[in-house]
Amino acid sequence: MTLTSAEAAKVLRKLNDDYSALLEKEQKSCEFCAAVGEDPESVRPEYDYRKVQSQLEELALKIRKLKHAINLFNTTQVVPGFDMTIDEMLVYIPQLSKAQTKLGNMRLKLPKARVENQFRTSTNIIDYTYINYDLEEVEADYTKVCNERANAQLALDKVNNSVKFEVEL
Repeated sequence: MTLTSAEAAKVLRKLNDDYSALLEKEQKSCEFCAAVGEDPESVRPEYDYRKVQSQLEELALKIRKLKHAINLFNTTQVVPGFDMTIDEMLVYIPQLSKAQTKLGNMRLKLPKARVENQFRTSTNIIDYTYINYDLEEVEADYTKVCNERANAQLALDKVNNSVKFEVEL
């Protein structure tokens, strides 16, 4: 079977859903209650232990194989324009997100801001906080990081939606 990473993720989600659904069905049918005097055979749910275990094992094997193929693809496929594998990009993008958040907070600071007295004691002393960096430089870095993050995500999405790899299910 030949899939893109995006297609593989959908197949994986379906396999995991099927596995969970089969487990839930098993849980509901592997035991049952019958009232005193009621014929247990008339209320016995359909359940074949061996068949269900075989289906669970088959699904688990497919899940393992697919996850392994995705992992191999992620550790070997280089994202064009970034000279990083998908695996590295999956670390790089969250790093960019953290940097974007930090720089976003820094760029919103005022050069000089009055410190609010939390304890509301009357005093004639007014405290100020001052930034210790160049706001224009932070703004430029913020823009750069935002653009890099957007470009990285777009490049990763393009690979995930266009490059195919082989999976034996």
